[in-house]
Amino acid sequence: MKLFYGAAIAAMAATPVFAEGHASGDAAAGEEAFNRQCVACHVVVDDNGETLAGRNARTGPNLYAVSGRQLGSVEDFRYSDALVTLGEEQEMVWDEEKFVGYVQDPTGWLRETLDDRRARGKMAFKVRSEEDAANLYAYLASLAPAPEMEGEAEETMNEEAETEEDSTATN
Repeated sequence: MKLFYGAAIAAMAATPVFAEGHASGDAAAGEEAFNRQCVACHVVVDDNGETLAGRNARTGPNLYAVSGRQLGSVEDFRYSDALVTLGEEQEMVWDEEKFVGYVQDPTGWLRETLDDRRARGKMAFKVRSEEDAANLYAYLASLAPAPEMEGEAEETMNEEAETEEDSTATN
């Protein structure tokens, strides 16, 4: 019984780590929204140069691995001063809440976040609904590489399974 309680406590303690990286939206609906609303300005190109979404758009930054990335940090893209300030000076990174707020009203979100009525964003387009914004985030997160921790956990599980198979085979 003590083992059960220990396992339950460990699982609860680990839950926030996994929940933090989880997107609440629908990735399939996000793909449709991306193709309707974002494809004209944005592209998703992985580190190997493979285009995962979009066309050859260059108006906006590459959205590959946007989740967890520092705001205003895509190399060779000219961001607004306000976005660079949040990224460099405040070391802010994209998460679902920030992404959803920003894409619904880029300049308004920057002004509120910085508490500066003169802050401006370069993105003029506004995603109309919070649901579409969350779905977009889920879609973009689905295109990103798996976080290192998940890869390590999967590797550990595979090693444990192999060890269990070996011990079962010798019995």
